[in-house]
Amino acid sequence: MAKITLTKIIDNYNLVNHTPDINTDKIWINIPDVNRPALQLAGFFDHFDKERVQIIGNVEWAYLSSMTRERRSEVYQMLMSSGIPCLIICQGISPDEDLIKIGNNYEVPILTIDIATSRFVAEIVRWLNVQLAPCISIHGVLVDVYGEGVLIMGESGIGKSEAALELIKRGHRLVTDDVVEIRKVSDETLIGTSPDITKHFIELRGIGIVDVKTLFGVQSVKDTQNIDMVIKIEEWDRNKEYDRLGLEDQYTEFLGNKVVCYSIPIRPGRNLAVIVESASVNHRQKKMGYNAAQELYNRVTNNIMNKNSENE
Repeated sequence: MAKITLTKIIDNYNLVNHTPDINTDKIWINIPDVNRPALQLAGFFDHFDKERVQIIGNVEWAYLSSMTRERRSEVYQMLMSSGIPCLIICQGISPDEDLIKIGNNYEVPILTIDIATSRFVAEIVRWLNVQLAPCISIHGVLVDVYGEGVLIMGESGIGKSEAALELIKRGHRLVTDDVVEIRKVSDETLIGTSPDITKHFIELRGIGIVDVKTLFGVQSVKDTQNIDMVIKIEEWDRNKEYDRLGLEDQYTEFLGNKVVCYSIPIRPGRNLAVIVESASVNHRQKKMGYNAAQELYNRVTNNIMNKNSENE
């Protein structure tokens, strides 16, 4: 099960930590959903999602402020002792001394952020879903070509990195070379990223490691990209039949999600970068409702029908 430390959330959103003595590196988050305690503030803790990040805003804080100090402290005690990982207060509200003291006693970090509650909830849920999504690592190259995430796969040394370098020179963007981390953020969406250690680097046999960001500028790289299509590069086999029309899409599967896949045979003289660009544009056309292969098939069919009508 994927998990991240609370420290990573604090750093990503620049949260203000009012309990700095608590070691947030040892607090782990493994659920992408969050919770806004409501009935819990009234003392009802049945079916409480205590493992989630807890967030309160103006409404919850106004309810707490309406209580006497003694009753409010009792609610703090019940909430902090329930086993929650942290409490984030939005809207720039400053926690009172009692809350901070009780948070320290139960080692529950009290954090604040100056953002509207609903906006922050939507953003952190989206971010957590990406960070905690099921993840696999595969061998390949991921590039952004005309806005399409193209995953180039093939045997080691077949020319994936060289094709990516040519695409970068033509104005497209590199996401990762050699190792692609694929995360399933929904049943329809796969996101590819690079391991931190190899980010922005390309390995070219005979030359070595190339820093794409340094050589070509920040416009040539990208941190994440949806995986829209897969291109499998393979050596040309004279005895193998290759699809020449493309009437039916082929698919490959990652983490249970299907992705359109094209097998591209290569031999000396073929410009792989141009082929990848053409495949990307053609894929975009299909998503917009135009299929060139189907158009050709319709023309041929209509032509045959017209000739048959003339013969009759």
